[in-house]
Amino acid sequence: MASHWLKARQTKYAAYATVYILVILAVVVVANVLADRYNKTYDATSNKRYSLSQETKKIVAGLRQPATVTYFNQSTHFGQGRDLLDEYSSLSSKVHVEYVDPDKQPEIARADSISTVPTVTVTIGDRTEKASDVSEEGITGAFIRDIKGNTRTVCFVTGSGEHQIDDDSRDGLSQLKTVLAHDSYEAQSVDLVTQAAIPAACTAVVVAGPIHDYEAPEVNALKTYVENGGRAFFMLDPPLQMGSNTISGNDALTALLQSWGVTVDKDLVLDLNPIGQIAGLGPQEPLVTSYDTSQPIVAQMRGTATAFPMTGSLTVANTAKSTASQLFSSSSSSFATLNLSSPRVSASDPSNKKGPLVLAAAATYETGKANQEGRIVVVGSSIWASNRFLGFNGNADLAANAINWLCSDEDLISIRPKTPDERQVTMTAAQLSMVRLVSQFVLPLIVIVAGILVWWKRR
Repeated sequence: MASHWLKARQTKYAAYATVYILVILAVVVVANVLADRYNKTYDATSNKRYSLSQETKKIVAGLRQPATVTYFNQSTHFGQGRDLLDEYSSLSSKVHVEYVDPDKQPEIARADSISTVPTVTVTIGDRTEKASDVSEEGITGAFIRDIKGNTRTVCFVTGSGEHQIDDDSRDGLSQLKTVLAHDSYEAQSVDLVTQAAIPAACTAVVVAGPIHDYEAPEVNALKTYVENGGRAFFMLDPPLQMGSNTISGNDALTALLQSWGVTVDKDLVLDLNPIGQIAGLGPQEPLVTSYDTSQPIVAQMRGTATAFPMTGSLTVANTAKSTASQLFSSSSSSFATLNLSSPRVSASDPSNKKGPLVLAAAATYETGKANQEGRIVVVGSSIWASNRFLGFNGNADLAANAINWLCSDEDLISIRPKTPDERQVTMTAAQLSMVRLVSQFVLPLIVIVAGILVWWKRR
């Protein structure tokens, strides 16, 4: 009787079902255990908008002591910041995330001067910094301020028609100021006309597209600053003499740069590369896609395009006390014209210089003092860093990387988080009507007809 029961069909089915259920339960349990122990995600978006940037990963991976990230919010809203903060904790075992409800633990909120929620603080050692907002830029900025400790100031020279950091017009640098703030740099203006000396608080100095010549006191101030271990970023436009907005040649300033190994050639680079035209750029806006990856500023920019409108070329050579190297060049289809007073340029002019042509360079100056070398970066254009072009592909990355290198913050050099892409489908009225017709009538009709044919065949 027992053997007959064991051989019964119902018994076999029950045994099979039991085994299948146990296997499925085992798989589910193992999957949950692995998911709890190992936080692995995959970001399928084109610009990795849900992943932390390489900059953040480098900073967190380089932590030398534990870091505590505290998220202040009402307990019912902890989920708003959990996904982002879990990304940080998954990068390093030294990052610990804590969640505090100011209503339930007011003493902790009071100790950290928390007046609004949500707020994030980052504590490393005896330093605690508030994030500017609950975003990757804000939280990573707090990490940087904790690690670096001191305030780093980037001074933008004014007084000779340079681009202004508080100018939010197309030619202003307000967006560059915002980019630098993400790396916890404070930007301020310095007028060398009224006070021909670089303030001691300046970690780096930026000369962004002067229109007028620098006088001897201004040039001497920059010379003294760099040759005593200072850091300077020069963005100089070609001395165009077209229309009412002419640009001076700035001979005294370019002579100073030449003494450091970077000669600013007074020409205008044009590029006939069709790839630039595909990107919406004209010949006067050379597109760069390859870089000298041995230089830290551009080492990680492989595959990233940058554009340099109205740029001149440079010549690089070492001097007795300086070592200079090029950062990138224009394409082989480019050329430089010496005709700076007329918009009519002939590509077949025998006086043109053939590409590729150096568009940017970096140099170090030996001061004779240990760990106090001077550093400069020179680019033959300033418009590329203005509000109208900074958002082009990798321009913002390049500008920030140059400042990082000048300030000896090589650990911050990387490709920054990209803004989310706006992907919209634009259709005409006829196209919209066609989509509606196909989705509402044609496809359902096909399904109905297929069903009728299957029924008829089986019948």
